[in-house]
Formats: sequence, structure tokens, C-alpha cells
Amino acid sequence: MNQELQHKTKEIVNRIISQVPSYTQGIERQMFMGELIEKNSPEDKAVVRAFVDSILSYMFTNNASDIDMGGHGSQGQIWYRIHGTKKPDSIFGTFTFDETNAIILSLLTARQRQILYEVKNIDFSHTITKDESSFRFRADAYLDLDILALNMRAINQSIRNYKTFEFHPNVTRTISLAATKEGLVLITGITGSGKSSTLDAIIDVNNQVVSGHIVIIASPIEYVHKSVKCIVRHREVGRDVLSFKDGAIQALRQDPDIIMIGEMRDPETILTALEITDSGHKVFSTLHTSSAVESIDRIIGEIPPIEQDRVRNRFADVCRCVISQKLIPSIDGKRVLAREVMLMNASVKAAIKNNNTGEIYQMIQESNDIGMNTMEQDLKRLFVQKKISLENAMAYANNKKRMQQLLTGGSING
Repeated sequence: MNQELQHKTKEIVNRIISQVPSYTQGIERQMFMGELIEKNSPEDKAVVRAFVDSILSYMFTNNASDIDMGGHGSQGQIWYRIHGTKKPDSIFGTFTFDETNAIILSLLTARQRQILYEVKNIDFSHTITKDESSFRFRADAYLDLDILALNMRAINQSIRNYKTFEFHPNVTRTISLAATKEGLVLITGITGSGKSSTLDAIIDVNNQVVSGHIVIIASPIEYVHKSVKCIVRHREVGRDVLSFKDGAIQALRQDPDIIMIGEMRDPETILTALEITDSGHKVFSTLHTSSAVESIDRIIGEIPPIEQDRVRNRFADVCRCVISQKLIPSIDGKRVLAREVMLMNASVKAAIKNNNTGEIYQMIQESNDIGMNTMEQDLKRLFVQKKISLENAMAYANNKKRMQQLLTGGSING
């Protein structure tokens, strides 16, 4: 750690803090700080940025995936997530709330700060240079009891080879533009479950094999794909386009073959995704759900009741595959991917259209031969392969009762 750089940074931010009226609180206080930061010299701005870059560079030393700072919860420390576990690291010392407020605001442009003041949150990307290489980070600034907080996640510098996922050939056909020119594929899971890595691998395998046009709409853009056989466009929400919905609609006028919508986070985006898929395009997107059935129910549940029957039928017609992921702590102290796979066959489609989604789990469970499997079946596979512990197999199961049955003598197919 460069102590001189940290000392200079504290000097700069405390000079700003000293000019902020003591009576100001919350957003009003941060707005004062933002105006003062905008007047900072380029040299001072570079020092603060270099300090943040040093915090991020340290992630390569301690094998961290994320950092957190600011807000009441951080207690003035920098926190790192290492192999799934988040804990503070004292190497950078402690910071006051105002110091972290000023540091976080210094990372944003004037326009980004304005968005933060208005909506109390902003997603953005950040790039550092280390050893003549560029490294990108996904960042989210938000409020924790009126104090600014920040999470930054390292974006993989390389794409995982699609073959290492060992998906069934039927899954590969659904994601391949060479095999099918249309259809919706969803990658679901909680934050930090590897959805982006899987999507990047899917985009990459299409980019390497098929000639076409891929439009990626994300908030923020993470991995930047180089055009190989496909021309790949990257449109960052808030930077290149106003919203996921706008980006998806505009993409239809850009002659796309594949449209990737980073997240279906609201009814408007869900409806738009279904409509553009229905128009004959291949669409990939994500949801924050932990199972295939939950994903279906979430999509239908987000829509007003009067529209649900129509959306249920449209989803059943356009969806081709749902892959639900979890990253499980492994025996070797790292993490390993577990996934549930649902493919849209006639039985699943009928269950969705008839509003009988409760039947789908059993259908997935009994369809290993065509490429489907439940989360519990995959957890058992990982346990049998001695990649995860019995405790974690149980802890990460969606259906604890079924997991228990599988682990105590039930067939992995049963």
C-alpha cells in the first residue's frame, strides 16, 4: 500500500469537507461536496482516483471479487469478498463518513452525481491500468442511512470457455444462433451467482462461430467483446441509452440477430423482451430468481392481472431455456457452479399455459435424458464428485426435502 498516496488523498478530501457547511445532512451535504469536487484541480482528481485504483489493485493480491466501502455498515473500513466470504481488511486504515462520501463522489462525472442525487443510486463502470493492462469493474453507489456506500466488482478479464460448462447438446442448440434463430433464453440467480460469466460465454461462442450482429444492453457494460464473426455493439444504460426497454426497442431498428438485455427488472422490460423475441429474434436476459419455476412465476407475477393470461401464453411460446445458477463453496476453498436447467418441451409449455407451474419441477426432475436437471440433482452430482460438502449441498438446495431424499438413497434421476 502507498501510504503517501493515502495521506495525500485524505488531505484533498478533508480540504473539501472543511468547506461544507456543518448544518447540511444527507443528499444536501453530498451535493455541496459534489460542487466542490467539480472545482478540484485535475491533479487532485487524479490523486483520489489513483488511491481508489490502489484499493482495487489490491484485489489481485488477495484474490477478491468485490470491495465495499462507505456507509454505516462498513464502519469506516474497506471490505473485500474473497471466495464468497466478505470481511474487512485493515491495511488501508479507517475513514470517516465524509471522507468516503468525498472519495465516492470523486469517481463520478457531474451527470452521474446528478443521477445519484435524484434516484439515490447509480450503476457505473470503472477501469484501471495495471502492468500495461486494463481491468474493468462494475460499480454501484447508493445510500446507507444518508451516507454514500460503494460496491465494486472485478469483471473477468477472460471469458470462460463455453465447453467447460458441459451443457447438454440440447441446451447448446437453444443458445446457438447457428441452430435456432429465435427464442428467449434466461440465466437466473441471485447477485454474485455468475450470471454475467455464463452470458459472456454464450455471447462469445456465438461470436466465434456464427456471422451476425449482437447488441448488448447492460447496466453497466462489463466484459467488452471484440467483434470476431459477429459485429458486437455495447450499449450501457444511462450512458448510451436511457433504459433497458429503450435499448431493446431501438435494437430492432439496428438489424440484430441476438439481443442481450442485461436484466429484466421491471414489467416494461419483461413485456418488451417477450415482444422482440416474438418478432423472431434471439434474446438472452437475466432474472434475480433461484429456480426455473420461480422465474416463470416472477415474470407472470410482475404483470398486471388483466394481462397475465396473455403473457403466460406468450412466454410459453417464446421461451426456449431457463438456467438457474448458484455458486457453492467448494471443498478446495473456492466456489463451484451448480445449475438447474429447464428446456421448453411440450409438457412444460402446456403446464405454463394452463397455469400449472407447480408440476414443472417434477418434469425437470424426470427429464435428465434430454438435458434437464433440478438444482438438487446438480448439488448431489457435485457432492458425489467430492466437490462440495454435505452441509453445503443441503444449505444451497431450493427443495430441502427433495435434497434429503436424494442424499439418503433416492436416485439422482428420481
